[in-house]
This record gives sequence, C-alpha cells and structure tokens, in this order.
Amino acid sequence: MTPERKVMLLEKDRASLSLTRQCELMGIARSTAYYTSQKQPEDEKLLRALDEIYTACPFYGKRKMMIELRRKGFLIGIKKACSLMKQLGLRCIYRTPNTSEPHPQHKKYPYLLKGLIIEKPDQVWGTDITFIRMQRGFIYLVAILDWYSRFVISFDISITLEKEFCVRALEEALERGRPEIFNSDQGSQFTSYEFTDVLLKNQILISMDGRGRCMDNIFTERLWKSVKYEEAYLKSYASVEEARESLNAYFHFYNYRRPHQAHDYKTPAEIYHPKLP
Repeated sequence: MTPERKVMLLEKDRASLSLTRQCELMGIARSTAYYTSQKQPEDEKLLRALDEIYTACPFYGKRKMMIELRRKGFLIGIKKACSLMKQLGLRCIYRTPNTSEPHPQHKKYPYLLKGLIIEKPDQVWGTDITFIRMQRGFIYLVAILDWYSRFVISFDISITLEKEFCVRALEEALERGRPEIFNSDQGSQFTSYEFTDVLLKNQILISMDGRGRCMDNIFTERLWKSVKYEEAYLKSYASVEEARESLNAYFHFYNYRRPHQAHDYKTPAEIYHPKLP
C-alpha cells in the first residue's frame, strides 16, 4: 500500500469518529480542540508596545495612546486603541467616566476610604489586575496588597480574565491574615458573587472605587510599575509556569529585600512582619 493510500485511510477513520471521542483518545478537553489563537504576531507586537507606553505614561488616554503607537509605526485608529486598552483592562489615571467594566447584575459596594487615615497593617487591602507579556502572548496578573506596609499578600496569574484566579488569590491571602476593609475597582471579577461572598463570610467590609476614580487604587498601580520595570521587562517568559516561578521570586524580593521610600527605606516585610504567620 502506498503512503498516500495509508494517509487517505487514516483520514477516513478519523473523520468517522466524533470530536468528543477524538478528544478522549488524545487526552485533551474538547474546548481545546475548538481553540484558535485570536492574536497574530503583529497584534502581539502592538500589545507589547501598548503595554510599554501605558507603564511609562498611565495618564495617557486613548487619543494620546493612538498617537504614540503611530509614532512607533502602528497605523491604527482611535477605535482600535480604545479596543486594545479595554481588552487589556488598561485605565487612564485621571477622573473619567467608564473606567471599569462591572457586570450589570452584580451588586456594587460603596467607597469606604474617603478621608480614612491608614495607620496599621491589615487595615486596608487592595487588589487589581494587570497584563504581563511573554515571548508569545500574554497573561493576566492579580495581586493583593496591604496598603499600609505595601506587602504583597498573594498573587495569581491566568491566561483569561475569568474570576477564578482572583478568588484563588483572595483565599490564599486570607490564610495569612484578614483586613478590616478590602478595596477594589468595579471590575466583574471583583463584583462577582464568588469573590464578594468570600469577603462577606470573613466579615470584611467591601469598598469599591467609584467609576472614574483610578487614583483610589494608586498603591497597586505603583506596584505594577515596579513589577514591569524591575521584572517583566527584563525577562522573556517562555511559558505560564516560568512566568509564575519568576514572579514568585520577584515578589519575595519585593517583600523582603526591596527598601521602600515611604517607610524610611524599610522593606514591606519589616513593616508588615508583626502580622506574618
């Protein structure tokens, strides 16, 4: 039998199997078989450029972002710039409407930090999500930060913006301590029942930034800038697991070795240490 004939018979046998059976034989989830990457190499270059511009200039809106991208050789319009910023969850750091994407059916909680003096660890924790690029594609990073000490309580990463990785980070953080107030934006991950239910069961007050109040989470925004300039931009993660291991090492350095100007150059751990397990 010729090689060509063998290939034809193999293709015929494969076509007679259902997709579910084919996935069972290959040991993969059926959803994997349907998956096709939506990002072309040129799109990845564009996302990387967008990330660099935003990290350096988080106060840029969609119009200035478009102009900067055009200067770098990307011929895009303002709608494309706006779409990419929305895709990556990038928000301009100034008061402006529609800066987060809450779920219309999720409960929103009031902002509790106006005029509040933060004077001790575990008084206020905050969280946010950012985009981290890899050799191919990107991941999302969520971190939970103690606002007083700047200690990173926990973090997690994901290839999607589903709520599960945020819930995992929260549950891990609560194994170390419990804040009086937990602050976030109104993103659908943080307004989801699964996320807020964990906080309510632990009798934690929930605070959410008002729409257009990105400065309310400025401590986490500063953390992202440190993570990108001191870690992500210096590395070239080849896989999600490599990114996780490298970020874990960086956050250990950030917590225990990196001095912080706001606390007379003590490390976050030296300020948060009395609360460590």
